[in-house]
Amino acid sequence: MVTRAREGHIPSSFSIVDVVHHLYAKVLSYDAKNPQWPDRDFFILSKGHGCAGLYVVLEKFGFISKADLENYSQPGGILGGHPDVTCVPGVEASTGSLGHGFPTAVGLALGLRIQNRKNRVFALLGDGECNEGTIWESALVAAKQQLGNLVAIIDLNGSAAQILPVDPLVEKWKAFGWEAQEIDGHSAADLERVFSTLHLSPVGAPRAVIARTLKGKGVAMLEGHGMWHHKIPNDEELRSILKELS
Repeated sequence: MVTRAREGHIPSSFSIVDVVHHLYAKVLSYDAKNPQWPDRDFFILSKGHGCAGLYVVLEKFGFISKADLENYSQPGGILGGHPDVTCVPGVEASTGSLGHGFPTAVGLALGLRIQNRKNRVFALLGDGECNEGTIWESALVAAKQQLGNLVAIIDLNGSAAQILPVDPLVEKWKAFGWEAQEIDGHSAADLERVFSTLHLSPVGAPRAVIARTLKGKGVAMLEGHGMWHHKIPNDEELRSILKELS
């Protein structure tokens, strides 16, 4: 999809796809045929550049079509290099400018509680995104307002470690008044254990799940950091990637 469009962030999508798939498969309440169902849970991908990982999950669970994936970042298509709430069924916020999606999720969680609604809000952030001041301002607001209907999932794939490290994240989120724990973001057992025991209520401490992941997970030449952050594979590289994934 990314190679065809010559646009996208493959390693950042690979690091989150296990988490996103688990949420849609086992955690979130939604109606793919009626994306605006009032009683749905809300998922916001705050690290919007990883949207290719979200799009393939939305297609698998019936929000969009294979034709939409084929038209990714093409004229007339609904899927762009960052998610657009005005175009994509199942997308709850336009994100990509880092530090904006999470404050939106906090406001949404507060608004839902004011309306006495039971919906839950899940936001997926990048660890590099946690260098943004808006993340911590919003974390303070969420703790002060006791937004127990809110979960922040931080994709700890090591991006921040390159320039401005953010570890220890568990301790930081706890210091801001959140309940926090770390998991292996690629472990089905860890994902099941944590999310099956998340009993959220409208009032209470918000929850942070620090998902330790590997950027480019699953393909040796993509794993880690460096030139592949926004690099598009050539034909030979694509064949090698697909061979390793299969």
